[in-house]
Amino acid sequence: MTVRKSSYRSIESLQRDTARCRACVEAGYPLESLPVRAPFAGQRAYMYGQAPGIVEGEERLPWRGRAGQTLRRWLELDEEMFYATFFCASVTRCYPGRAPSGRGDRTPTPREQDLCQFWRDWELELLRPKLIVTVGGLALRRLLGLSQLTDCIGLRYELDGVPVVPLPHPSGASSWPNVPANRARLDVALGLVRAELNRL
Repeated sequence: MTVRKSSYRSIESLQRDTARCRACVEAGYPLESLPVRAPFAGQRAYMYGQAPGIVEGEERLPWRGRAGQTLRRWLELDEEMFYATFFCASVTRCYPGRAPSGRGDRTPTPREQDLCQFWRDWELELLRPKLIVTVGGLALRRLLGLSQLTDCIGLRYELDGVPVVPLPHPSGASSWPNVPANRARLDVALGLVRAELNRL
C-alpha cells in the first residue's frame, strides 16, 4: 500500500516509502516492476531520466542495462564513480513494460508521470543538488517544460539557481547521436556536465 507523508525530514525516510509505492498500480496501470531507486550516499548531483528499463526493473537499481553503460561511457565514469556522483531518479519509478508496438518500452502516461512527481519534488527538496542532469526528452519536459530536445542539447539552464544540463537518451534504439551535428551538440553538453562536476 502506498504511503505518502505530508512532509519528510530525511531522504532515507522518503526512500523507504518510495520503495513500496504502488500508486500507479492502484490507479490501474500495468507496471512490470516494483520501484527502482538509487541508494543515497551523499551525492551532490541529480540525474533525472524517463523510466527504468527491463534490467533496471529486475535489479531495482537505475541505469543497469545497456543504456546505462552508454551513459557512463559518455560521462567517462566507471560504475562506482557514477553512482557515487549521481543520485539517479526518473519521471516514473517502475518499469512500464513494452510498448504496444513491440518496439522499445512503453512511455508512461501523463497520469503516471503526475503520480510519480511527488517523489521527485521531495528528493529535490531534501537533496538540494548542486547539479541536475536530465536524460531524454520526457525528463527535460517534466522538469523545465522544454519540448525541443535537440535545440537544448549543449546548453545550460537553471532551476531555482541550480544548473541543469540536458542530455539525449543513450538508448541503442536511438539514431540521434549518429547525426554529426547532434554528436557535436552532445560533446558540448558532456563538457558542460564535466565542468559542473569539477566545480563541485
